[in-house]
Amino acid sequence: MPKTIIHNSDFFVAALSQTFISALQLDPDGMYMQVGIGIVEKFSDESVRLKRFDGSYSHYARDITKFQTNKR
Repeated sequence: MPKTIIHNSDFFVAALSQTFISALQLDPDGMYMQVGIGIVEKFSDESVRLKRFDGSYSHYARDITKFQTNKR
């Protein structure tokens, strides 16, 4: 079962363990959809930067994005 990541300590553990996490945002119908996936490269109280499979980066605002660990 995926675990929702909320606290800075959770992002820190995910970054150290190189765990892939999903970034989810609400669509117009009010349902969460995956908008990105990657390894936590950097985080702050306002945003999270994920490194994607191809080596590029995406930034997500923490106030509008839900983050979850991926199923194994």
